[in-house]
Amino acid sequence: MVLSAAISLLLYYKNKKNSEASTTVLKGMAALRFLSFFFILLFLLNIFFKHLQNETENPIVLLAIDNSSSIRSSADSAFVQGDFLNQLEKVRSKLGEKHTLKTVLFGSKAQTSDEKATFSEKETDLENLVNEVENNYSNQNIGALIVVSDGIYNKGSNPVYSAEKLGYPIYTVAMGDTNEIKDVLIQKVNHNQVAYAGNNFPVEVVVNAKKFAGKEVIVSLLEGGTEKSKQTLKIASDNFLSTCNFTLSASKVGVVRYTAKVSILDGEKNTANNSQPFVVEVIDNKEKILLLAVIPHPDVAAIKEAISDGTNYEVDYALTQDFTKPVKPYSLVIIHGYSAAQAQLIADCKNNLVPFWIINPAGPENLPGLKISGSLNRYNDSEPYIENSFGLFTISDDLKKFAKDLPAVKTFFGNYSIGNGSNNLINQRIGQIETENPILFFTESSGLKSAVFLGDGLWKWKFRDFAEHKNFNLFTELISKSVQYLSVKSDKSFFRVSAPKIINENTEIELGAEVYNKSYESVTDPDVTLVLTNSEDKKFNYTFSKTTSAYKLNIGVLPPGEYRYEASVKNNKELFVKQGVFAVKEVISEKINTVANHQLLYQLANRSNGKLFYPNELQKLEDDLLKSDKIKAITYSQISTSSLIDLKWLFWLILGLLSAEWFFRKRFLSI
Repeated sequence: MVLSAAISLLLYYKNKKNSEASTTVLKGMAALRFLSFFFILLFLLNIFFKHLQNETENPIVLLAIDNSSSIRSSADSAFVQGDFLNQLEKVRSKLGEKHTLKTVLFGSKAQTSDEKATFSEKETDLENLVNEVENNYSNQNIGALIVVSDGIYNKGSNPVYSAEKLGYPIYTVAMGDTNEIKDVLIQKVNHNQVAYAGNNFPVEVVVNAKKFAGKEVIVSLLEGGTEKSKQTLKIASDNFLSTCNFTLSASKVGVVRYTAKVSILDGEKNTANNSQPFVVEVIDNKEKILLLAVIPHPDVAAIKEAISDGTNYEVDYALTQDFTKPVKPYSLVIIHGYSAAQAQLIADCKNNLVPFWIINPAGPENLPGLKISGSLNRYNDSEPYIENSFGLFTISDDLKKFAKDLPAVKTFFGNYSIGNGSNNLINQRIGQIETENPILFFTESSGLKSAVFLGDGLWKWKFRDFAEHKNFNLFTELISKSVQYLSVKSDKSFFRVSAPKIINENTEIELGAEVYNKSYESVTDPDVTLVLTNSEDKKFNYTFSKTTSAYKLNIGVLPPGEYRYEASVKNNKELFVKQGVFAVKEVISEKINTVANHQLLYQLANRSNGKLFYPNELQKLEDDLLKSDKIKAITYSQISTSSLIDLKWLFWLILGLLSAEWFFRKRFLSI
């Protein structure tokens, strides 16, 4: 400041050129110079400022409302949907005056929403509510969680233990009726998701009866509206549980709807749970596998049993000299003991694009994807080991470990030359040396898959598996996964549509589509459209949205029923059409158990230092929350620093002072 004053005095009072100027003008210009120099010198001192900033975060109160349909299934459903919601809204408004209040609606999933509860969700998952609250509101000042529910959950696990990690009190409002009612219900239906046409498949119907000891009911299965089978069941106790076993025949191909029913007894208040629909996809036929052998061999029996262990395959076995049928109907041909005499079989497979698997060939000649030179009828005892880089399909870690313990098999001695495109699954270990010579490898040439197992003694692997594990699971895995890879038919069409076969009514339906040009390059230029037809022949039109290399369509949720779709695309002046069917399955979880579980709600509240209230105690809930000293605001303090040079307005002030001084000097001093 002294330096600024000295410079100003020297400039305007000690300078003789300014003697003619008035005192007022000199004082003014000296003041301007003093201020501009003063601020410039402050800049040069590089002064820092320290700021203390306080931020107050109000407590958040979460109001979670059970939006499932079981809430309105009680006798006081009119009260719940009317007066109770209105009273709850008043509590919500009152709490919102003091705290930040957020509403969460939950059923099968939980989401923050300002919408009114409709009690229409088909499932209840209280564990999902706890997880969503924890994920979405972590590190926030949550004062309390209010859960309005009947305590019934039919999805997820018990929420009591997971709720302990929230760390704030849970206040529960116990809805519904806890009184046990007289009821007979279908507890569960166990059935296959898939069945093959013409086959029989089992169905288990679990029947639960309460307070009907001594009564008889009829349990029946219907296909469409036609009764297929029924059983009479005598209820032995007041809390009765029994399973009825049925066998149904898959008579028609497609998605078939069935219904399990139990007769209604006098005095039942809830008859919505006396029937339960389910659907089964009936597939046209199994994949047919042809197993040929030059002579009977224990390997053949081991392979046949492993393949037949699955439900997806039907195995035809024959000696090569007796087989005269065409190979075209088969998805895979396995030839054991192959030699040049069976060359025509391989040629037939290639001509008909039928994959083949050669096991234990008689000689090293004419093997697809492999040349062995210098063999001269000499053999090695080769122990197997899994090739880690194999990636055509996955095998379990147990099988990878077990492969090291499998017995050695006889393989050809010689120099191995693997063709391009061959993939080794199992290699040979000679003594302690792990070679890259294969025991089992796969090849694909011109779209035709093939495999070769070089060893003699595959059956020993099966018995080693049983000796070690008392079952054949790992051996079956090796054979079945190899067969599955080889027999899967690749889709060569230019227009492909993927859609679910069976889906729950509360799940969004998503379809995918791919369009290829003649070079099998995916394209997304043309529009893909879809016409959906419901069981009442009403049609709905959709257009797929485009992604980088494919198409997708989200239809949303649909009512239960069977739907047919026809997707079409016009690419390069050619029309492609795909048709299909899927079924939307009704979810009846909320109808099975309608007895409220207030014990669960009490545990949730008690373990978190909260309280349980009933619907007529909402005023008490409001008072408790407003008076609670646990729900309070949190103030965060933050210290920050800034430099004087960061103040832009000061720069403009100095510039203004200097400009003004320059103007007055020009005006009054003529300098």
